[in-house]
Formats: sequence, C-alpha cells, structure tokens
Amino acid sequence: MMEIKQAEKGFFIGDSMESSVARIIWENTEEGVISVVSTYVDPSLRGQNIAGKLLDSVILYARSNSVKIIPVCSYVVKKMTRNDEYMDVLYQK
Repeated sequence: MMEIKQAEKGFFIGDSMESSVARIIWENTEEGVISVVSTYVDPSLRGQNIAGKLLDSVILYARSNSVKIIPVCSYVVKKMTRNDEYMDVLYQK
C-alpha cells in the first residue's frame, strides 16, 4: 500500500496533490464543516479499496478536528449515507 499524505484540503497518494495517482478533495463550507467534492483513483490502482482508504483518512481527520462532512462526490455520498458508522461526522441540516 502506498502512503496516504495529507494536503491542506484533502489526502493523496503520490508526490503531490497535483501529480497524485489517487486523491480526495474537500472545500471549506463553513466553520467546522467541509464538503468532500472529489475522489479520484488512477485506473491502475482500482479494485484495491484506495478510495475507501482515502475516505477513511477524511473521516479520521473530521473526528480528530470536530468537523462535519457534507458529501458531494457521488462515491462519498453513497458510502456515507448507506452506513451508520459515519453518522457522527455526517452534516445534518
């Protein structure tokens, strides 16, 4: 497994966010809330649960920093709304 690195607004695998082979990106929405807007995994890495591991990093970040998540990216919407284990960090209006 390649190392997952943290950027200012996301996590990635590779030398930098710009040249990453996998990444998950968020935008700051309001104080204490982030919107996860994009998940990308290079086709050569698919089928290895890389996107899941990136999402796990965001979930851990949110829990550690008392941040709520608004899922925007379709992958994150599916994972977070179909699994009760994320309810503590899922933003509720």
